Amino acid sequence: MTNYDKKYDNDDKYSLRGRVFQKLREDILGGKYKDHEELKEVAIGEELGVSRTPVREAFRQLELEGLIRIVPNKGAYVTGITAKDVEDIYMIRSLLEGLCARLATEKISKEQMEEMEENVYLADFHEEKGHYDQMAELDNRFHDILYEACGSKLLEHTLRDFHRYVLRVRQKTLANNTRGKASNDEHRQIMEAIKAGNAELAEKLANQHMINAYDNMVKNGLKEIYGENSEEKMN
Repeated sequence: MTNYDKKYDNDDKYSLRGRVFQKLREDILGGKYKDHEELKEVAIGEELGVSRTPVREAFRQLELEGLIRIVPNKGAYVTGITAKDVEDIYMIRSLLEGLCARLATEKISKEQMEEMEENVYLADFHEEKGHYDQMAELDNRFHDILYEACGSKLLEHTLRDFHRYVLRVRQKTLANNTRGKASNDEHRQIMEAIKAGNAELAEKLANQHMINAYDNMVKNGLKEIYGENSEEKMN
């Protein structure tokens, strides 16, 4: 058994093809493979300790997601996501995050509410100390709690996928200490609305939170990261 298989052997729910797909998707979105770079079946199979078949199957799924392009008799090439894709993701995500917050207002458990409050408190503490790596982790966890609390597996899965798609650009543009504090202030407002049972306000705040996050990305290098023009505001 390879190290790659050992990593997932105990608790991974995906098929071998699924595990290869997840790894390649993470690598593409994380920037390991550059746009237009060719993905070689044999090299990837050797790296992951698998045959060419699950790699080939993963390629087909990646093509369906628009992350690679398969050219017959030539190979598979990374297309990744564009600045326009990021804009579209945040436009859609803003609506879905709002719906998620609305549902969470009705379904959040006592334990989830307590963890959300603790999350906001800890983020304040680390912001004061200038611990921006911890703030980024807490930011991710806040949204995980929100997704878990909504009570919809389909919505949770969709939002988690969107979150993964923009992870690389978020990491590069969230290194702005002003936005870190503002983001946690917005988390607090969302949390307080949920705790008060105000679903309409929670939805509105979560929607605006995503729009603010996108605007911050534009101000902090979205165009430079993707090397293309992007809109300054999300409409």
